[in-house]
Amino acid sequence: MFVFVCTGCGAELTTPLSQVALPVHARQQYGNGAQLPVLMEPGTFAVDPDPWGGPWRPWDEIDPGEAEARGIYAPVHALSDGTPGASVIAPGDIRGTRLIPEKRGGACCGLDGADGPNMACEACDLPVATRVDDCSLWQMVRLDPDVVHRVPVDGVHAASLSWTELAEKGEKTPPFEPIATWGGRLGPNHYWSWSPRWEAAAGQALAHLLVASQGQSVKVPDGLAADVFQRELDTLLPAGTQERRVALAGPGQPSPDAGVDILLVPVHPQTGRMWTPAGPTAPAYLVPLPLGVWLWLVSPEPGLPVPASGRTARDVLRDDPPPLLPHHLFRADRARFRHTLVRLPAVRSPWLRPILENLTRGA
Repeated sequence: MFVFVCTGCGAELTTPLSQVALPVHARQQYGNGAQLPVLMEPGTFAVDPDPWGGPWRPWDEIDPGEAEARGIYAPVHALSDGTPGASVIAPGDIRGTRLIPEKRGGACCGLDGADGPNMACEACDLPVATRVDDCSLWQMVRLDPDVVHRVPVDGVHAASLSWTELAEKGEKTPPFEPIATWGGRLGPNHYWSWSPRWEAAAGQALAHLLVASQGQSVKVPDGLAADVFQRELDTLLPAGTQERRVALAGPGQPSPDAGVDILLVPVHPQTGRMWTPAGPTAPAYLVPLPLGVWLWLVSPEPGLPVPASGRTARDVLRDDPPPLLPHHLFRADRARFRHTLVRLPAVRSPWLRPILENLTRGA
């Protein structure tokens, strides 16, 4: 475990924290006026490897060699020249800081961090962090890597869970959830929708599925996986006689058939590493999914297809009336899809160029 300290005066700025992988939805902007929860679990931090925030440079000012060195293989609107490597924590884990009122940024319903660090060290007044809690953004605190560094806590070490332990005890992420909205004339409200976590995870996975297709049609397993991916894959890829097959694979699951071309596999929530198979399926293209999403896909919560009679079954959701389902088909997060796609070298393939151009034009 680690605590983070101010480089200006040495004051401790956080509680002891364990490192985990950065959630795939960390940079997601969801809906309009949505009140998203805290990004990080209490007692954890993650390192964001990419630059964040201003100053920005438009694409036409960036040399192609520089873009490639930064892992960008196709045009984007602009690139951040901020310092990479910020540590992201839950707001409740920050200590010894105060807000800088004049650095409130856009300030629609909260702080968006657009003006740079908006939290200062109480001991020396050095700007050390950026609080983000505006509408449609995940709530977090980003510790500035230029002025904050971490030091290990003596005698405290959080061991990583094994894949077997994660398969047995990992927490599933439901595909639907209530989305809170900020108070209007009628006060706070909420509506049921597809999970923002699922939409972000699907956006990242869809980019990998597109690259793994090699321009051929793709067949996703029936059920919820098809609801999430098949419609968009059919839109992006041409129909044809040749078909690349997708299967779910991971700890505790049977080995996929040898003819499977693409595997949807979980990402370790602590290390950020993908689960990798052994044996004849090893050459398959691995598509990453957050563990909670993957667990739900391989083992969805049971539901009753018809109204129950007699005594209420134990697994019936006891809401009256029951929560409504989303009013639209599933849509992968388009920004996350494009963010991932331009960072895959295969995006330069000739067959992918028209697809990327259509995305750029908003088609």
